[in-house]
Amino acid sequence: MVSNIVVLGSTGSVGRSTMDVLRANRGRFRLLGLAAGGNIQLLEKQVAEFAPLAVSVKSQRAARELQEKFPRLRVFHGNDGLDEIVSLPGCDGVVAAINGTDGLQAAFRTVRLGRRLCLANKETLVAAGELIQREAAVAGAEIVPIDSEQSAIFQCLAGSSREQVRRVILTASGGPFFRDAERDLAAITVAEALAHPTWSMGRKITIDSATLMNKALEVIEASSLFHLAPEQVDVVIHPQSVVHSLVEFSDASVLAQMSVPDMRLPILYALSHPQRLAGPCPSLDLAALQKLEFYPVDARRFPALQLAYDVLRQGRNAGAVFNTANEVAVEYFLAGRIGFTAIPAVVARVLDREGFQPLGGLDDVLQTIALTRKKTIATIEKEVMK
Repeated sequence: MVSNIVVLGSTGSVGRSTMDVLRANRGRFRLLGLAAGGNIQLLEKQVAEFAPLAVSVKSQRAARELQEKFPRLRVFHGNDGLDEIVSLPGCDGVVAAINGTDGLQAAFRTVRLGRRLCLANKETLVAAGELIQREAAVAGAEIVPIDSEQSAIFQCLAGSSREQVRRVILTASGGPFFRDAERDLAAITVAEALAHPTWSMGRKITIDSATLMNKALEVIEASSLFHLAPEQVDVVIHPQSVVHSLVEFSDASVLAQMSVPDMRLPILYALSHPQRLAGPCPSLDLAALQKLEFYPVDARRFPALQLAYDVLRQGRNAGAVFNTANEVAVEYFLAGRIGFTAIPAVVARVLDREGFQPLGGLDDVLQTIALTRKKTIATIEKEVMK
């Protein structure tokens, strides 16, 4: 269990849920620091309510304005500001909820300091899993997942060795288009793709859920987090989003973690592990559910998933290329400049042309990300946009 917390991405969906968890457990956790992007108004409310020691924001201008409103608050900005926040004296746990790879440097800093990294974003392990696991092992840091599927596996594995695991089974809601098998996915609009049937999430992750790219990222993340071979990670569609993941053991026993679809539960567990605390989540009413459904993934309609297995077998910097190409493609889709089905097609095209390189350190990851962004933009604008 951790006591003194820093939250990166405090104004996003996971960050706001984290604030709810801290609000419900004021006597157990102390909030030392916050980091946020552009939603300064909400950040100001969080500062007024929780009185952290320090905050970090993206821009120097926002930092200056925040300092004027809170003269006693330590205010930082940029990537260096994130490093300062996770380095606050006494901090023993960091909730990493910044979207994409923007928080990658801060995640490395967290594990190097030997602190618990409560990891909400998938991109950290997808882009740099081997490197950050190595850093954590050297420093004795814990990486505890917040992502609901990975948290479910983490909970199911409690007290079991990895050698006893036959496979893990990630569940996917299927997004808004799973039940509409006749729908032409190429004609999907941005508004339709953002209408997730179960979860309330940020725009990028909601699009990833609709393409099943979200699940592809989780396949890579699970392989890294739990040291599993690609063939040990399976995916099924589970529209109710109640069974968050399952683990099958060598004796064919299967354990599942179930709860209402509420991110506050895995957040609380990441902070309280190995203990369990009462939290703000409602109980699961099994009788009211009536049924739990499971379906195979249609690889023809959702090709993103197979790309993840290809990436795992490639290794090296393939994860960073895969993640970055998807981020760029989603940006173009959200801007209305490419179609829905172009997202996995662009990612596949970038991967096909890449000569993958080994990663020696964080600088190699950041260089891969920068180069892949340029290559993906060029691919889209020269070959996809009309």
